[in-house]
Order: sequence, then structure tokens, then C-alpha cells
Amino acid sequence: MIVRLSLSLVALTGFAFPADGAPTRLSVLIVDGINNHDWPATTPVLKRILEQSGRFDVDVSTSPPRGAAPAEWDAWRPKFARYAVVISNFNGGDHGADVIQWPSAVRANFEAYVRHGGGFVSYHAANNAFPGWHAYEDMVGLLWRPNSFGPGVTFDARGKPVIIPAGTSNNPNHPRRLDFDVTVRDRTHPITRGLPADFTVQSEQLTYGQHGPEAVVRSGALTYLTYAWCEAVQEREPIDWIRRWGKGRVYVTMLGHTWRNEPSPDLANPWFRTLLLRGTEWAATGKVTIKVQR
Repeated sequence: MIVRLSLSLVALTGFAFPADGAPTRLSVLIVDGINNHDWPATTPVLKRILEQSGRFDVDVSTSPPRGAAPAEWDAWRPKFARYAVVISNFNGGDHGADVIQWPSAVRANFEAYVRHGGGFVSYHAANNAFPGWHAYEDMVGLLWRPNSFGPGVTFDARGKPVIIPAGTSNNPNHPRRLDFDVTVRDRTHPITRGLPADFTVQSEQLTYGQHGPEAVVRSGALTYLTYAWCEAVQEREPIDWIRRWGKGRVYVTMLGHTWRNEPSPDLANPWFRTLLLRGTEWAATGKVTIKVQR
């Protein structure tokens, strides 16, 4: 199902400037429908943040629910190619018989979309999704996967990545919601330029123990933008990272935790909003025009 939130569309690679010099609004598709987090509450907030910036027009494609008939899934075909960037707020689970995968045709269309230049933003628990979908795991880079899946990544005191061999690092988990400081590792990248060296997020989830495909983690394909010290495991854990996948650009953020029936002040945090807006713009265009939010 497509919920039409705006009629304006731009070409997949479009980044034009009208006569007054203001950037053209970019088309965004948020995909949701299944998630262990509160996607019905989160998606409208993401849409509002994006559209109120004046830079984006947003549509939403909501998948069939768990237990839907095969015919409903057969009819669900998001039109990825119409959009400059796709944001996933979808998590069909990471293990067990209850994992929900997108239909094979949707997966193939999404792979082709990113490979040929479409932007992709993995939002919070979206990196938990789709175990066994190798292209997705490759493009996201680090995921909520057991340590047997592949190497993990932490950072030393100088912010240098430390690759931890498969089978030897912490399995994924997180402490209770807490306030914590995020360190901006790369202050020269357009997404993070102008951010303070460290900033605080409130009532957020600090996930640790992410793991990725061996070839991806060891190739240097991932650019780590931010990390945070996790007291629970005494490690510095990646929070935001990017990569190129084919001709496409991928931005992954672990921020934005929104649990059912819980307040989520983290979504109002100006640093989160800055990263979301700039990460989305960068994934769509490779450039950033949006200023740091206050």
C-alpha cells in the first residue's frame, strides 16, 4: 500500500537548482509495515522532520502485516525507481521461523535500484532485518547478527577501527535506554561537518555487537562517521556509517530508538535530526546543503 504524502517527484539522480538558487525538493520513500519497534509512531515523525526541512517530499509504502495472505504480498510492489532515496523503517526479524522477508521480486527491484544509483538509508532496527539476503547484508555492512556471522568493529582511544574476528566479539545486545555521548569520528564528511566533536543523545538505545560480512568489513568499504562508548561492554561502538554500493550511496544510523508505548525524546534531538536530514540528502545526491539543526 502506498500512502501518498506528497505529489512531487524528482528523477532518481536529480539535484537541480531553480532560478532562486534553492535546491529542488528530493523524493523520499519510507518503507515500513513490520518492525519490533513502534513504526506507526516513528514513520510520521521521520516524514515530518524530512518535509519540514523544505528539502524533501515523502511517500510511504506500508507492507502487508504479519500473517497476510500471499496474494497481499504479491500485490505489494514499491516503486523504488521513482525516488531519489529509500528509507527503511522495516524489520521483519533477525532469526527463527517468524522472520519476514520481502518477496523475491521486491528484493530484486531494490537491489537493482541501489546498484544503479538509488540512495538508501537504514534507520535504526532496519539493520536487524533480512538474514540470508546477502546483497542487503553487504550494502548495510554491519548488522544485528551473531558473532558467528562475521567480524565485528570497535574503535581504539584514537578512533581507529579495530576489527574483531568472527566468533570472538560480543553478540548483539543493548542496555536499557540511557543518555550517552556520541563522538564524531569524521568531522570533514559533509554529513558531519559542523557538528561538535561530541554530542549527547537522550533516552537512546546504545547497540553493541554489530557484525558484518567478512569481505565488507575487511575491505575498508565502510566509512565510520560516529561512535559511542558503551559501558556495558567497555567498548566504543559504531553509531553512524556510510558506504557506496554499486552506483548507490548507503547511510546507516543506529539512532532513533522508538519502542511501543514509550516516549522517544531522542527523535527531537537536533543532532539526530541533523544526521537524518544530511544522511538522507547525501544518500540521494552525494552532496549536503542542509545546515546543522539547533
